[in-house]
Formats: sequence, C-alpha cells, structure tokens
Amino acid sequence: MLTQVYEVSAPQEADAISSFGVEHIGVLVGDGTFPRELPAPKAAEIVAAVRQPSKAVALFLSADLALIEQMIRTLKPPIVHLGAAPELVSPSDVLTLRKLFRNTLFMRSIPVVGSRSVPLAKSYEHAVDFLLLDSHREGDAQIGALGVTHDWTISRSIVESVDTPAILAGGLGPDNVSAAIIAVRPAGVDSKTKTDIGNTHAKDLRRVEEFHRTAKNAFRER
Repeated sequence: MLTQVYEVSAPQEADAISSFGVEHIGVLVGDGTFPRELPAPKAAEIVAAVRQPSKAVALFLSADLALIEQMIRTLKPPIVHLGAAPELVSPSDVLTLRKLFRNTLFMRSIPVVGSRSVPLAKSYEHAVDFLLLDSHREGDAQIGALGVTHDWTISRSIVESVDTPAILAGGLGPDNVSAAIIAVRPAGVDSKTKTDIGNTHAKDLRRVEEFHRTAKNAFRER
C-alpha cells in the first residue's frame, strides 16, 4: 500500500512530506494554461527536494504532447502522471511518450463516472505503470482535484479487472481513507484537497502525516 500526496508547491513541503515516508509526492507542472501549474524551474526545485526513497511525480493536465515531452526532458521526474480528460490523451499517445522515456514510470488518471470506466481503465492497462482512479466532472478538460468521493464500487471493479496497480483518489483524507481501503482494496491511496490548509493549496503537514499513518495502519489491519 503506497501513499501519494498532491500538490506540493514548495521545496520545504516536499522535504517534510518525504520525511513522513510518503511514497509519491506530486507537483503540478505546465505552461500556465491550468491554475497553479508551476513552470519548469520552480518544479525542478521541488523535484530535487524529494528525498529517496520517496519519488517525485510530475502531473500534467495538458494534452499537448510536445509540451509534456519538453518538460519531461527538463525535469527528469521518476514518474509522469497524465491527467487530461480521456478523450484528449489516448493509450497510443501514452505509448508514444513511453518510447521516448523508457526509464520513466507513467501513471494515467481514469475518471470514475460509471460502468464505462472499467473498459476505459483496461484500455490503458499495458500502456502505464499505475492507474489513478479519480472523481470527474463531465466537460472538464482535466480529471480530479474536485475534493469529492465517487462510487467506490466502480473503483473496486476496476481494481479487480486490471493487473496494473490502481491508486484510489477523490476526496480522500485522514477521516475516510481507512473505509476507502477496505471498500476498494487499491494498491495505493492519494490525497490532495483533504490535506490542504483550509481553502488554500498549501499542504497541512499534520494532516498529511495523519493521512499517511492512517492508510498504512488500515492496510496492515486489513
């Protein structure tokens, strides 16, 4: 059971979250098209502050493959997370990037919106190393960051249908991560909104540590 925390916006946050043992530490990167996207120089500082064995994850909401390629070359993140809506980035697009970056792990967001999410997840099964099962609002160009849960029975169906490790996201925090692990049995859990400070996008380090500890305890008890 791995834990993943988004979105880190300062090197100090990355360093502190690494010290808790969180496996994946995510930073949102891009050209400013989406709110809070960090440019490459700022993102590089955060990636460098992630302490092993934690891994930095570069999250791209953009569907611009040329931009993504350019920023991967600059940042050299251990994990690339593609979060554009499914109609904007296909499995073949992911495979195109994989051929360019053979030593990089890839993660793909899957919108959990109904039974059609199961075959969608399966379509990426051999293209990525991780699936992120997240909430989605119809019409959004990106998946997730809504701070709300979705139907966990669908996520459980995805977990049982694919061999690729699936990380559960969508409105998870210290208060509900145990129930989520019991209901879905994912390979990992992700938190963004519920480990922020209030309505800001800075991380509440106390809640991050609590989320990580609660998830690990729930997995051991399961």
